[in-house]
Amino acid sequence: MSLLRWFVSTSGERNFARQVDTLTQREPDSMLAAMFSGRHIICQESEKGYVFVDRDGKHFRHILNWLRDGVVPTLKDTEYSELLREAEYYQLLGLIDGINDILNKRKEEQELDTELTRTDIIKCIQSDRVRFRGLNLSGLDLSKLDLSFVDFSYACLKNVFFSRANLQCAKFRDVDAEASIFHNATLRECEFTGANLRGALLAGANLQSANLQDACLIDCSFCGADLRTAHLQTADLTNANLEGANLEGANLKGAKLTNANLKGANLQRAYLRHVNLRDTRLEGAKLDGANLLGAIR
Repeated sequence: MSLLRWFVSTSGERNFARQVDTLTQREPDSMLAAMFSGRHIICQESEKGYVFVDRDGKHFRHILNWLRDGVVPTLKDTEYSELLREAEYYQLLGLIDGINDILNKRKEEQELDTELTRTDIIKCIQSDRVRFRGLNLSGLDLSKLDLSFVDFSYACLKNVFFSRANLQCAKFRDVDAEASIFHNATLRECEFTGANLRGALLAGANLQSANLQDACLIDCSFCGADLRTAHLQTADLTNANLEGANLEGANLKGAKLTNANLKGANLQRAYLRHVNLRDTRLEGAKLDGANLLGAIR
C-alpha cells in the first residue's frame, strides 16, 4: 500500500496517511491521481514508503475530505481563496468548481442585500440595467422617473415614493409595497399579482388593464384612479377607498369589498357576479351594464 506523507516547509510537519484509492478515484485527472497512477516515478522515503510534497498543509484535510466525500467545506471567503489555490495546484477541477459556485452565490447574496439610492436607480436605468427582482428598495424616492417595463418582482418596496413615475408594464409580482405612494403614477398594464399594497396611495393613478389579481389592497386609496378593464379577481379591497374611480369593464370576480367606498365610481360593464356588496358604499355609482348576477346587495 502506497502512503502519502505531507510536510510543511514553513510551519512545521503535518502527516497524512491515506490509501491510494482516496487520492485517485474522485478526481482521476488531477495531479494527485497522476502521481499515484503508477505511470510516473515519484520520490519516496525508502524505509517508510512516504511521499514528500512541499506545500502548506493547512487545508490539506479539506482536500482529503473532498476526495473522500465530495463535500466542499464551509469556510470564510479568505479561507476559500487559500483552498482554491491548493485545489488549482493539485488540479482538482471538481473542487475548484464547487468553491467558485459558493463564492459566486455569496456574491449574489451580498448584491441583493446592498441598499440602493435614487442615484443608483437612475444609473441602472441609463445603462439599461432595469431589473430589481428581490431587492430591498424600501423608503426610496423614485418619483417622476421613467421605470416602464422594469421588473420589481419579489422586491421590498415599503414606503417607496413612485408619485408621477412612468411604470407602464412594470412587474410587481409578489412585492411587498405596503404604504407605498403611487399618486398620479402611470401603471397601465402593470402586473401586481399577489402583491401586498396594504395602505398604499394610488389616487389618480392610471391602472388601465393592470393585473391586481390576488393582491392585498386593504386600506388602499384609489380615489379618482383609472381602473378601466383592470383585473381585480379575488383581490382584497377591504376598507379601500375607490370614490370616483373609473372601473368600467373591470373584473372583480371574487373580490372582497367589505366596507369599500365606491361612491360615485364608474362600474359600467364591470364584472361583479356573486360579489358581496352588502357592506359596500355605492351611492352615486354607475352600474349600467354591470354583471351583477348573484351579487349580494
